[in-house]
Amino acid sequence: MTNANVLHWEATHWREGRVVAGLDEAGRGAWAGPVVAAAVVLPPDPDLLAKVLAGVDDSKRLSPAARERLAERIRELAQVGVGWSSAETIDEMGIIPATLVAMQAALAALPRPPDFLLIDHIPRALGSWPQERLVRGESQSLSIAAASIIAKVYRDQWMVEYDERYPGYGFARHKGYGTRQHCAALDRLGPCPIHRRTWAPLLQRRLPLDES
Repeated sequence: MTNANVLHWEATHWREGRVVAGLDEAGRGAWAGPVVAAAVVLPPDPDLLAKVLAGVDDSKRLSPAARERLAERIRELAQVGVGWSSAETIDEMGIIPATLVAMQAALAALPRPPDFLLIDHIPRALGSWPQERLVRGESQSLSIAAASIIAKVYRDQWMVEYDERYPGYGFARHKGYGTRQHCAALDRLGPCPIHRRTWAPLLQRRLPLDES
């Protein structure tokens, strides 16, 4: 994926001396767990990026092993910030506002504020930042693709930890998404504290007896 086409947006701003951050999220459509956002600032060196980040792509098109390997390379080469919103926050605010909160937190975690944002498309602008929201942004921008990998790896690791804390739901396998296994567990156990209670699949199911 590392070629002139997917660095077009970055290169346009690099030529003006701007620092560019790519942003993406993971978990927006899940039934449980947080929505996680990542911000990635790549060095303005296309040759280095082509060498070190060969294979970076939309996280959904990569195997878990490839994502882990590439996430490590991205962290070594780029500036990375991660933010999240909990299931409780998603229930309180709605998924789009909660996603924007997670993205703001990811930007705040960077060593310095960027000058321009490239964001995988989201219906609302991210604050007053100068930005471009790109449909299928992971295919148009290496920075966004890198952010998608970081967000996915971080969230997947979190869901594995939740699987140990809330056994029986299969979080390590389906990562909180609406699979048959997840549906069966909800019917059997009811929702747990990390489920998004306002989401339609959860509204028809009983609450847990003990949320401690």
